[in-house]
Amino acid sequence: MPLSNVFHRLTHHLWYGQKKANLLLLPIEQVYRHSASLMREAYQSGRIASKKLPVPVIVVGNLTVGGTGKTPLTIWLAQFLKSRGFRPGIISRGYGGNVSRQPLGVTFQTPASQGGDEPVIIARRTGCPVYVHPQRVLAGEALLKAHDVDILITDDGLQHHELMRDIEIAVIDGQRGFGNGHLLPAGPLREPVERLEQVDMVVYHSGHPEAEYTMELKGSLATNLKNVCQRKQLTGFIGAPLHAMAGIGNPERFYALLEAQGVSMKTKTYPDHYRYTQHDLEFAGDEALLMTEKDAVKCFHLARDNYWYLPVEAHLSPRFGPDLLALIEHVLNQR
Repeated sequence: MPLSNVFHRLTHHLWYGQKKANLLLLPIEQVYRHSASLMREAYQSGRIASKKLPVPVIVVGNLTVGGTGKTPLTIWLAQFLKSRGFRPGIISRGYGGNVSRQPLGVTFQTPASQGGDEPVIIARRTGCPVYVHPQRVLAGEALLKAHDVDILITDDGLQHHELMRDIEIAVIDGQRGFGNGHLLPAGPLREPVERLEQVDMVVYHSGHPEAEYTMELKGSLATNLKNVCQRKQLTGFIGAPLHAMAGIGNPERFYALLEAQGVSMKTKTYPDHYRYTQHDLEFAGDEALLMTEKDAVKCFHLARDNYWYLPVEAHLSPRFGPDLLALIEHVLNQR
């Protein structure tokens, strides 16, 4: 088993499988908490300046390590804003890619190994300009210089205060919650839960029906990796041998989505942002292999006739769109 798989399983067990944190990690957590607090306070007080860009900036982020649904929400936001007459651009760190010193414009043809798996999906699904760089300010400036956009969305970045933001949206995994409630490395939290009191909108990704804003991911039509024009309903996999593969922040959510539609499968899990080789996929043999779209963008060059992926769409609470537009209007009036 690859070392990254072992680390993924270990941290998942420590953070979500136990109610109490490992005592050996608590002193390190206190150091992390103190340093993060100092950095956040330095930006808030103005001792370290944040960069303000000439268009409104919406940050989509989370408090925990791993996937909560930020990328599907970012795609939904871009499509929603386009439908309302905005010209959105999207910036990201490009995690999992190989970004040079200069910001990279991600297109439909950009390999995930270069631009990162999530930015490539966003570019393919939205048709919006997408730029990646570890320094999101540089990514935003490069995007604005090259494209005529009037609003920016940053996929992840809640903890990166160098870029001044106008609207903060936090996405919470409603099923896993905040794990054991501790900060890194004792738990999965990047910031204390109290940070949610400062954001503009909190979106719960399932598991929290009484929340003001909720999001569900839905998908029922699989796409063939070798021939993307070939589609197949999930029900078409019922009764035949099937392997399901996921290398995402919460793979169990993907497997549960398939099971909810009557699909039975053997599962194989990889770490988030894992880089696949042909050997990694050979476990399926000649039987059907179904993976997430995030995995698929890294596996197209390895495609075989029996490889499929499942695109999903975000579905938001009815109030979310109108409330977001009201926030944007307020921001525009303040500029």
